[in-house]
Amino acid sequence: MIAGTDTAGRAPAAPAMSVFERYLTVWVLLCIVAGIALGQLAPGVFQAIGRMEVARVNLPVGLLIWIMVIPMLVKVDFGALGQVRRHWRGIGVTLFINWAVKPFSMALLAWLFIRQVFAGWLPADQLDGYVAGLILLAAAPCTAMVFVWSRLTGGDPVFTLSQVALNDAIMVFAFAPIVGLLLGLSAITVPWDTLLTSVVLYIIIPVILAQLWRRALLRRGQAAFDVALARIGPLSITALLATLVLLFAFQGQAILQQPLVIAMLAVPILIQVLFNSSLAYWLNRQVGEKHDIACPSALIGASNFFELAVAAAIGLFGFHSGAALATVVGVLIEVPVMLLVVRVVNRSRGWYERSQTTN
Repeated sequence: MIAGTDTAGRAPAAPAMSVFERYLTVWVLLCIVAGIALGQLAPGVFQAIGRMEVARVNLPVGLLIWIMVIPMLVKVDFGALGQVRRHWRGIGVTLFINWAVKPFSMALLAWLFIRQVFAGWLPADQLDGYVAGLILLAAAPCTAMVFVWSRLTGGDPVFTLSQVALNDAIMVFAFAPIVGLLLGLSAITVPWDTLLTSVVLYIIIPVILAQLWRRALLRRGQAAFDVALARIGPLSITALLATLVLLFAFQGQAILQQPLVIAMLAVPILIQVLFNSSLAYWLNRQVGEKHDIACPSALIGASNFFELAVAAAIGLFGFHSGAALATVVGVLIEVPVMLLVVRVVNRSRGWYERSQTTN
């Protein structure tokens, strides 16, 4: 993954997707099955885990979330913010999609599909939770996986790194206000104390710890840093999958009763991914950015920092909530849908470049 810059100021190329990453959807499906089965076989165990809380923070989940998030944030070089001005038009498109379009379009899609189209088939007491989960998912721009998507499209690595660093910096300040605003507009009570606690626990503290860890690793040299990243990288996905097993152990009964819930939650997420990626791709062409800038700009606008979304949903609404389930559906469809977007932008490169020459 893109982790720093070389002596020429270029970010090193990220590796292609590992087998584990490429088949993330398969592992998520296996975690769903395992979680549901374990929840039915040993409900007492998971109820005990659910009671391990301090100030509404579940300690096992909090630990898993830190293991998820911190290794990803170690890869982010905030020094890349100095590169933002090099491609200010592409950065402008990225920021517009991520902060002015994505959360609000998801709130609209959630209202349309959850409260209108599918309302009759969904449990009435979970509608607010589903809407909240979809909003949380859209309000957290992708941090780690976008490096992989960018690499698969030949995206400019310095631009990819700089847009991730800028988005993460903005997320520290903007995540809570945007989530609070959209939950309020959706007539959902905003637990501000829990929301702000989630931001501190799952964004601010992990960012600080990750950057301290990053500096310590870089003192050993770039080669040692790259080796360390390769070793800690699997921790994030492993912790995510363990969290999903816990989550589905709690959600299992509800899913068994209404198995189509996951498919209905996937509809607004799928539409959002395709809409945001298409809009960002087209806007970059309109402002005259190169294809290797348009690709990572479109991909970060389509994907999500689902680890943070899962953490926030559990912290705000609990394991049993529709919000937690909705964020997990985002994890389930992320990889196959994003691989589809990667394929489209790669195959349309000739069209993109011809369109620029004729404008």
